[in-house]
Amino acid sequence: MRIVTERKLKEFWAKNKLAETVVRDWIQAVSLADWKTSVDVKKTFNSTNIYKGCTIFDIGGNKYRIIAKVEYQIHIVFIRFVLTHSEYDEKKWQSDCK
Repeated sequence: MRIVTERKLKEFWAKNKLAETVVRDWIQAVSLADWKTSVDVKKTFNSTNIYKGCTIFDIGGNKYRIIAKVEYQIHIVFIRFVLTHSEYDEKKWQSDCK
């Protein structure tokens, strides 16, 4: 899968240094994946959830969330938000997941 845009991921770990390794590991796993459906995503990341048009990746042992739109047919993961658990709980991201 191709990730668009990794810039958001890098900006997140620049502000949250402890997240860098976890986010880099996520990038590597996604880059190697060949997902055809959300079931495939669950096989790679068991703690993934779907909310409307978004896929929510729970990474770092429930510390961080990556909110993305996955386009299976063109093999692209569009990063919408990268959040701490408390930022995620504010639910400001939900309006983007139509």
